[in-house]
Formats: sequence, structure tokens, C-alpha cells
Amino acid sequence: MTAGADLGSSPVATVTDDPIGDPAGVGQGGWGATDEWAEDTGAGPEPADTASPEEDAPQLYFPTVEVFVRELLAPTYRRSLDGRHRTWCPQWWRHAEAIVRLDALWRAWEHLRLEPALGISVWLRDHADPHMATLLDPDGPFKGCSPEKGHDARLKPLPCDEPPVGLF
Repeated sequence: MTAGADLGSSPVATVTDDPIGDPAGVGQGGWGATDEWAEDTGAGPEPADTASPEEDAPQLYFPTVEVFVRELLAPTYRRSLDGRHRTWCPQWWRHAEAIVRLDALWRAWEHLRLEPALGISVWLRDHADPHMATLLDPDGPFKGCSPEKGHDARLKPLPCDEPPVGLF
């Protein structure tokens, strides 16, 4: 993984080896769901009052955004990439907007996978579909990237003027 691709994962969250038994998280209550319901409803044992924040933090299924993109998003989110309608850059980590959007998708997935009833539906509707539509748009951040041409550096940052002093 290249430097800068992980925009600061939580220092207290840890990676699990295989929290649910299947890589897509579809089995056992849906996309990484755990038995936390029993604890939340009082049906299970009482949580210890002496638990540290590290012990209370949910564990990450994917340790980095790069692993999330490679192991879940790319194999799951399949589209025709004919260049006229959709674009994708296999070196997505060279594009700041792509890093931010994919990191947001990863973090939202890690949170919503723990909601067994609607979590992944919400993730698809509210996160994956809008972000992926922007990423795959012919005028999106990968505009001009191709195996033949490489990475097009003609896309410039949006212009910004200095705000009036004291406005913020």
C-alpha cells in the first residue's frame, strides 16, 4: 500500500482475522453482523464497567482502504468500463478525490456492516451508489486515465480566493 492511502484509521479499532466466517460478510446475520444485539437488549451478559475504549471499539473487518477496495468493492461493484460511459483507474490511489471517496466508503461500510437488518442496503443507497457514480463518471476524477495514456494531469484543483479577514 502506498503512503497516504489510509487517511488515519482509528487508533483504537483493531482488525479481526475473520469475524463472520465469509469474506463478503453475507452469512451469520449479514455483512459482518455480530451478536451485539444480545448485549444491547440486555439478553446477554452485562458488559464489564472496567472495559477500556480499546475493548469497546468495534473491530475492523478490512484493515485499510486499499484492502477494502481490492477485496470487497472491486469484485462486488462490477461495471462495463468502455471509456465512453464509465471510467476507473486501477491506480486510484494516485487521485486525491478517489482516496477521499473510497476511504469514506470503507468507513461507512465498517460502521453499517454491524446493522444486520438494513445496514448494507443503507450503505449501497446512501454511500456506494452516489460515490461510485461520481468515481465512474466520464467527467469524474479518472477523466483522461487510460492504459494507453496513463494518468492525465490536466485536471487542476478548483480555484479559491482568500476569504475576507475574520469571516471564519
